[in-house]
Amino acid sequence: MKFTVSGNIVDVVAKKIFPAEIFIENGVITSVHHLKGKNFKNYILPGLVDSHIHIESSMLSPSEFARNAVRFGTVATVSDPHEIANVLGIEGVMYMLEDGRNFPFKYHFGAPSCVPATDFETSGSKLTEKEIEFLFKHIGIGYLSEMMNFPGVINDIPDVMKKIEIARKYNLPIDGHAPGLRGSELKKYVSSGIATDHESISYDEAEEKILNGMKILIREGSAAKNFEELFPLLLKYPNDVMFCTDDLHPGDLLQGHINLLIRRAIERGADFFDTIRSATLNPKIHYNLPIGLLRVGDDADFIVVDDLRKFNVIETYVNGILVAKDGYPVDRGSLAKQVNKFNVQPKNVGDFLVEYNDGKKILVIEALDGELITNKLIVEPKIENGKCVSDIERDILKIAVVNRYINTKPSVGFVKNFGLKKGAIATSVAHDSHNIVAIGTKDELIVKAVNLVIEHRGGVTYVDENKQILLPLPIAGLMSDQSIDYVAQQYEKLENEVINAGSRFKSPLMTLSFMSLLVIPSLKISDLGLFDVEKFNFVNLFVE
Repeated sequence: MKFTVSGNIVDVVAKKIFPAEIFIENGVITSVHHLKGKNFKNYILPGLVDSHIHIESSMLSPSEFARNAVRFGTVATVSDPHEIANVLGIEGVMYMLEDGRNFPFKYHFGAPSCVPATDFETSGSKLTEKEIEFLFKHIGIGYLSEMMNFPGVINDIPDVMKKIEIARKYNLPIDGHAPGLRGSELKKYVSSGIATDHESISYDEAEEKILNGMKILIREGSAAKNFEELFPLLLKYPNDVMFCTDDLHPGDLLQGHINLLIRRAIERGADFFDTIRSATLNPKIHYNLPIGLLRVGDDADFIVVDDLRKFNVIETYVNGILVAKDGYPVDRGSLAKQVNKFNVQPKNVGDFLVEYNDGKKILVIEALDGELITNKLIVEPKIENGKCVSDIERDILKIAVVNRYINTKPSVGFVKNFGLKKGAIATSVAHDSHNIVAIGTKDELIVKAVNLVIEHRGGVTYVDENKQILLPLPIAGLMSDQSIDYVAQQYEKLENEVINAGSRFKSPLMTLSFMSLLVIPSLKISDLGLFDVEKFNFVNLFVE
């Protein structure tokens, strides 16, 4: 197919803008004709790239995510399939690849480096250095995903270093994940070949990483938002920064994507070309992405905008295919065959009972609004009929993690600050191994919520005595097979219901999903029990 597009061409390589006509044949730019004296109102730019994202966190299939990202000019993502790999291993990675091909979009998937994230919970799979090499050699995976186990790198843990060595053997980029890492330990981490970081919280931390040779990804997602703090890096180190979202919920994706970061940066006074290059040229060079930059011989991956400051995307093209026009995707595409892993049977109230240990207090997780970290408290339990139960008045609720891979007894503890006055919530999105995590005001309601998730082989739910609301997640218990509109509306409905039930958290469902994340201090819970992250071992519920 042949066609032409005319407008003001934004050349991000040469840093210039000129009127021209682009000739495209079979998805490739065959020529660019300068048109001196032409006065076009539209601008043609390379398509945008999200330089680090977990698609699973959107709760959308890869094809549905792509269908909506292109509305805002995104044509490619550097995607870490860490979440689904923890559930299904290579089968999960292959699903992401297969479904991603069902819509014209350029997914650049990595080989997850930390599956499982720890050995203190039950995951659905394990990726050793053998699986990592298989993904590189036979599947064509393009990079090693974020190395979250930075202590393993610093201490030369053999299985960690083998994965890094394999990536270096194939001359592939290695992504980092090193919050707060500074000084000599940072130098050791970088010397291993790890080249990026998206976890920097402060400007000074990020600058030190750049000075040690790393690229910094300025992150603005649904949970972690670092744009304001790290924006000055774009002014001082424009060639060493990229934009990313990391985790993006469906409601936020409906509002925009990387285009919003470009708009904000330009409004804040950043150089126009430096800003655009952070979302186009910089990721293309670093990750060797197969995306076009409007040069002869490039793939025809580009967007058309009406204004360089407002940055409203009128059209998006991938490989010369019009995939979005006037804010709407051209086609939905299709879904790959679903994959999942649920081997657990329904539970009963007896599974969640906690016998009181006379004279002892209990260790309680203190959840914090908008934070992944938690505190640990020691309190007197509420006792009914010799059992420790949820205490609504003191806002100390029972929390449970149910192993979804093996039919075993749930792990039970207590958590403070969720604020529920009634009902229970449960989700199979529970980082990192994605077992079922639930909290509730009554054991009967916890059972009801957990069994609803089990029945549907994944989902997020709120239940009380009178109602039940569910967002099914049949794809690996992480993603929906429905449209973004349905997923966003149902998720919002769930969150509103939880807030109406008394929760004071802005994002109670997201907060719940991180209560089992054992690599973030201080006290968490896995399917194997309460875990003290600072001591890095399991602890008893009852204390003296």
